[in-house]
Amino acid sequence: MSIVRSYKPTSPGIRSRKTLIHTEVTRETPEKSLTFGLRKKAGRNNTGKIMVRHQGSGVRQLYRVVDFARDVDNIPGKVAEIEYDPNRSALIALVQYANGKKTYILLPEGLKVGETIMSGDNVEIRAGNNTKLARMPLGTIIHNIELFPGKSAHVARAAGASAQLLAKEAGWAQVRMPSGEIRKFPLDCRATIGQVGNLDHNKEVLGKAGNSRHRGIRPSVRGVAMNPIDHPHGGGEGKSPIGHPGPLTPWGKPTLGYKTRKKKNQSDKYILKRIN
Repeated sequence: MSIVRSYKPTSPGIRSRKTLIHTEVTRETPEKSLTFGLRKKAGRNNTGKIMVRHQGSGVRQLYRVVDFARDVDNIPGKVAEIEYDPNRSALIALVQYANGKKTYILLPEGLKVGETIMSGDNVEIRAGNNTKLARMPLGTIIHNIELFPGKSAHVARAAGASAQLLAKEAGWAQVRMPSGEIRKFPLDCRATIGQVGNLDHNKEVLGKAGNSRHRGIRPSVRGVAMNPIDHPHGGGEGKSPIGHPGPLTPWGKPTLGYKTRKKKNQSDKYILKRIN
């Protein structure tokens, strides 16, 4: 359980700020063998071209290696510590397995220090255990879901995220996603039982621009505030409208509803029900 802390309004930036005090955290420093220095790329690819805008600077952090695959099967693991991870919204748990191996996992809601978790085909249906969708009863709340068997988990990993197993049919599982979309997964895909913890994450308020900069988020400038050489919306006298043909990206492509997905390797065929 987290405590939402408010501050006295001693300055405009601190007036609306709200931070979380994680009472469940039991360790401040990470496990050294499961960390490495994360080099920031400021949104650039291997040739130095900016692929994601508005990224850069930020506080240096050690990256915690989280076990999303959960493939240490049939060996009990004990939750040794609960830690804060600056690289994600969820908290993480340090698990000590009976064979001596240590890993980090996403902390599910309700999992406490000293409890035991398991991965494999024959596990108890309770928070923190990991198994295939084929082994779970209908209605199970899950997170940390694989898209393809053996490819490690990519779905429902953020703080408070959860999905629900709705049906199993002809080698496929139907899962209601956190967005409300219903999607098919192969029954051999693995998932972790329960909901990701840190449910109060959305109550945190940064309060000032500097806190965004600490997280590596740079400012975004409106196109209408630029010169016409820099953006299609730029130029004009005073506050000018966007005009014809409508909103454009900085590179002149239509936006607000313009479809950009390529037909190759689309996963739309696995979506059974979209959200409105």
